[in-house]
Amino acid sequence: MEKDKSSVNADRKEIKGRFKPGTSGNPKGKPKGARHKATLAALTLLQGEAEALTRVCINAALAGDLTALKLCLDRIIPPAKDHPVDIKLPKMATVSDLPGFTGALLDAVSSGKIGPSEAEKICKIVMAHTGAIQACEFEQRIAELETSIKGKSK
Repeated sequence: MEKDKSSVNADRKEIKGRFKPGTSGNPKGKPKGARHKATLAALTLLQGEAEALTRVCINAALAGDLTALKLCLDRIIPPAKDHPVDIKLPKMATVSDLPGFTGALLDAVSSGKIGPSEAEKICKIVMAHTGAIQACEFEQRIAELETSIKGKSK
């Protein structure tokens, strides 16, 4: 049987009229693509003026306005993104494979195949992977110890 809206709201609200922690008064949230009224108003005012405003900004940048110049350059030159690294590295299945992996990474940096910043990022990923391997190995060892203890107690 379906509850009426007042009983559903009563379940989520506290006595003081506020919602309980962890519950929302709007569980569906704001719909995707919804825009704020101020944004819609600004877009309406700017409609048809973008070309003229862009020209003013460019002219200000050409006249030496550093803020306008930065704004123009930020639009022309996109922010730097990571580039794929094309090097062969050994597979790392256990923690004992770590020295071979880091040695190959060091060789790639020293030969100029990748830069130190790329190697640093790869090392962070490798350390996270090492932690995951250690956690799995630790869990496996605990399971083996529990099994051997159960076998001895019987």
